[in-house]
Amino acid sequence: MGLHTTDRRRWYGLLFIGVAVSMVIVDVTIINVAVPAIVTDLALNSTTTLWVQATYTLTLAALLLTAGRLGDAVGRRRMVMIGVGVFVAGSVIAAVAPTGMALVLGRLVQGIGGAAILPGTLSLINAEFRGRERATAFAVWGSLIGGVSACGPLLGGWLTTTFSWRWTFGINIGLGAIAIVGIYAFVAESRSNSTTRGLDPLGVVLAALAPAAIAFGVVEGRTQGWWKPTDTATLRLGDVSAVPIALAIGMTAGVAFVVWESRRQRQHRPTLIDLSLFGVPSFASGNVVVFVVALGQLGLLFVLPLWLQSARGYTATGVGLLLIALAVGAFIAAAFTPLLADRIGVAHVLRVGLVLEIATLLTIGLTLSTTSPALVLALLLLAYGFGVGTAEAQLPGILLADVPVEDSGQASGIQSTAQELGSALGVAVLGTVLLLSTGSALAAGLEESGFDTAQREVIVATVTDSAGSAIPAIADPDVQAQAQFAFTEGARAASLTGAAILTLGLLTTLSLRRRHPRDTSEADEEQTTTTIG
Repeated sequence: MGLHTTDRRRWYGLLFIGVAVSMVIVDVTIINVAVPAIVTDLALNSTTTLWVQATYTLTLAALLLTAGRLGDAVGRRRMVMIGVGVFVAGSVIAAVAPTGMALVLGRLVQGIGGAAILPGTLSLINAEFRGRERATAFAVWGSLIGGVSACGPLLGGWLTTTFSWRWTFGINIGLGAIAIVGIYAFVAESRSNSTTRGLDPLGVVLAALAPAAIAFGVVEGRTQGWWKPTDTATLRLGDVSAVPIALAIGMTAGVAFVVWESRRQRQHRPTLIDLSLFGVPSFASGNVVVFVVALGQLGLLFVLPLWLQSARGYTATGVGLLLIALAVGAFIAAAFTPLLADRIGVAHVLRVGLVLEIATLLTIGLTLSTTSPALVLALLLLAYGFGVGTAEAQLPGILLADVPVEDSGQASGIQSTAQELGSALGVAVLGTVLLLSTGSALAAGLEESGFDTAQREVIVATVTDSAGSAIPAIADPDVQAQAQFAFTEGARAASLTGAAILTLGLLTTLSLRRRHPRDTSEADEEQTTTTIG
């Protein structure tokens, strides 16, 4: 017997939810291949380049908790549709940006819209599907993230080469219109009846301040100084750089947030998050896994496109074509993951994905060179994509499996916050490792070649401040070769750092128990019986 109309509507709705999710996720990766063109066109320095990426993911992380809570109260479908509208507005600002700061502003507005979209999509899926269907829907959602993340560079490369980097943002206008119409037509509204009325303004401020201050410290450390101000530092407090102060503020705000939320919850006052959710073991341990995995996972998609264009001379389209191997791996994982999860459990499948990612990053970190064949790189990316697709498909189901449906909005917001905060800090950390290692290797090579201190400083600053995009324009072939070698050393260091972080993520999965999709089905039936009875 075929699907009922209501069943078909739910799956059609999942398709348009996927379009909305794709907009948010693809904008994490689509501009990676466009970065050299953006740097040249807008004359960006390396710090602004990092902020173009970090501002987006950081804003997502800072506002996801608030957005998830608001979605529970005012309606998750409504929140997603508003988010799509805001996201499109930010895309327009970014597409017409005349300066680097205007582009960062556009990315910030995109982040606000994305924060409204992500938790709502997860909670809508959690509310619409049950049992094995829920496991399948989450697998589609997770695999979509992995696949779209991988397709982003291909799309970005084609748009940048054929038209302009500005179209990497302009394409969201059409996608946004499709998402709004489809979600309105096929997705049912969902909200929580138990959400406490009222606001928690201080909670919102602390939740935004903590990740923002920490990310500022990580991104600005190289230029402002990790403790003592650098010669070019513009932010300082006496003989102390602003970086350690920002890091201290961020950590203090994080602790204060937990204390504040706990106090308000004891007083039965409105809170941004329900801390009792962390009493659910799968949710608490799963969020730790999500944060650590995100910290190391997306670094390759930030580092590799820069290296391919700067050290190997690939065009943006060429980079996108090579990275399609990663997308193929992710989509292959989508076909195998549900069956594998049903056989060995989602926690074990998650570990398989992480092992593949770690092995790929280790291989790149140990063997990458300026003569690495494209076929070898494609095979490594295929394996990495399979690992990403496999791991991403499991995490939402693990986290939300034991969370009550009425709390799914804020639970999804917490999960997405952990993921985006990890991604923002991951790009900042691995980007910093890339540039620091490149600068160190290039300075050492130039010194051996007899360049004096002043000459070395100028060349190193030119390469690192442009995030490598100045390398193809270096006139001296010997200096260009040294810059290419140094940038390769930086990419290897960043890959090894990512592998180390993902290894920590793999170890944190040991706290997750073996779980099958049928366990979720049984839990759903038990909850339904209890409610009816």
